[in-house]
Amino acid sequence: MITLLTGENSFEIDRALDAIISGFDGIVEKIEGSGLQIAQIPDILMGVSLFNDKRLVIIRNLSENKLVWPVFGDWLPKLSDDIHLVLIEPSPDKRTVTFKALKKNADVREFASWTDRDAFQAEKWVANEAKTMGFDLNKKCIQYLVQWVGVDQWQLYYALEKLSLTDDITVETIKNVIEPNPVENVFNLFETAIRGDLEALARILKTLEQTEDVFRLTALLSSQVFQLAAVASAGKDNNVAKDFGIHPYVVSKLTPIAKQLGKLGVSKVIGIFTELDDDMKLSRAEPWLLVERALIKVANL
Repeated sequence: MITLLTGENSFEIDRALDAIISGFDGIVEKIEGSGLQIAQIPDILMGVSLFNDKRLVIIRNLSENKLVWPVFGDWLPKLSDDIHLVLIEPSPDKRTVTFKALKKNADVREFASWTDRDAFQAEKWVANEAKTMGFDLNKKCIQYLVQWVGVDQWQLYYALEKLSLTDDITVETIKNVIEPNPVENVFNLFETAIRGDLEALARILKTLEQTEDVFRLTALLSSQVFQLAAVASAGKDNNVAKDFGIHPYVVSKLTPIAKQLGKLGVSKVIGIFTELDDDMKLSRAEPWLLVERALIKVANL
């Protein structure tokens, strides 16, 4: 039997792998595929264990092996019936002969990473995961936790582990116990600029310079400007959250900002960040200086 676990969602891949291992009675063999030699393949795929009738062989990152991966598909028909082979490949080249052979002969399970469009799925998962850990979260806390932490399942899982040790879980508890994700930090930065609070803006920027990558921060800021534009341009009959994949919590935070700025103000903000994007691409100045200059322009609108 062959199982291929693929995709960028390492949390779900680990969960699927744990389920396979827990259902196997015997010794599990784990192999790092990037260092595998062709001469080792016969023993791995056809060898018999002296101690167990069945074998569970787990190979990670075999597609990184430029010598073995191109020919590995030729060996798959020779796999012993007593071996369950599990391949873990986050992003294999689907054009290769080996991947096409696996698609025909293996149980292929793909696990994509969640994005902001999966916020509702993340909320449902958080509710179920909390129950599994032995506690309940109300709807408000679930929504806030997903916004505060983001949709990365590892981060959500670690956050739930921390919350499971507390007695009374509220939004304030989440704020005090759980570290916010970069998006929340960036929103605070953007909101501070909109308020025109230059002193607080300088303070937040100084902190973020020590913890954030300037290009990632710029991308997050630009994403929030896009979301602001979507909220500002939406009509009464439009469902911004559904149409643009924006979390309702984010919509609720951007709506008053859009009303405060008006369509003309939002248009000016878009122009400022369009100019920032050009300046960053052309390296017209040090990146953090360019970001600071753009935010000061926003603050002075």
